[in-house]
Amino acid sequence: MLEPAWVGWLLVLLCAAAAAYCLVRARNGPAGHRGDARGEGLMALGMAAMALPASAVTPPQWSPWLFTAVYATAGGWALLRRHLHHAVGTFAMVYMALAMAIPADHLGPVGRTGAMGSMGPTASMGSMGSMAHEGPGGVPLLTGLLLAYYTVYVIGAGVRLVPTGVRAADSVTERATVAPVPERTVAGTGPDTVAGTSADAGPPAVLRACRVAMGIGMLAMLLAL
Repeated sequence: MLEPAWVGWLLVLLCAAAAAYCLVRARNGPAGHRGDARGEGLMALGMAAMALPASAVTPPQWSPWLFTAVYATAGGWALLRRHLHHAVGTFAMVYMALAMAIPADHLGPVGRTGAMGSMGPTASMGSMGSMAHEGPGGVPLLTGLLLAYYTVYVIGAGVRLVPTGVRAADSVTERATVAPVPERTVAGTGPDTVAGTSADAGPPAVLRACRVAMGIGMLAMLLAL
């Protein structure tokens, strides 16, 4: 999907790492977060598979339809659970899978003109690298809407992620320099209350960082259309 090939491999590594972490969290994390972690892991695995450079791996022709079926089902489940962000992500995956399966020439004015009367070179329908049509793939309006959504999401989630760590560091410094915190003021923790707080906040913060990284990857894949 992405050119040059090293960009695709970077995205594969990023999404594979995010998928591995999310799947571990789905198995070992808090019960309330396991469903979200499974959804993120499934999304990251699909993104890693889609980002594989066509020069290295040539998937079968039916693979885009498999992506479509899997993520359409996942999107319906996300809607039932009212997870709108997951639903948008699965819709984006279905959209990109269909863009791989359907050549741009078949999308009317979006593709190349004169395609029915000309047998010029076209990309293979079954290749993940088939996004590189001479005309743009997909529907420009939908692509633009998804790009706008993920741009806003990445910026907003990134901004929310950074101040959390800054406030935690400021709180630790203030407690260490101004006054010690009595043990009785924090219920359910031991003497080292700061360490207990950071241990609880760490994994969710990493999960949020994975979501931001996956949002950036989704932007890169949509731009490849």
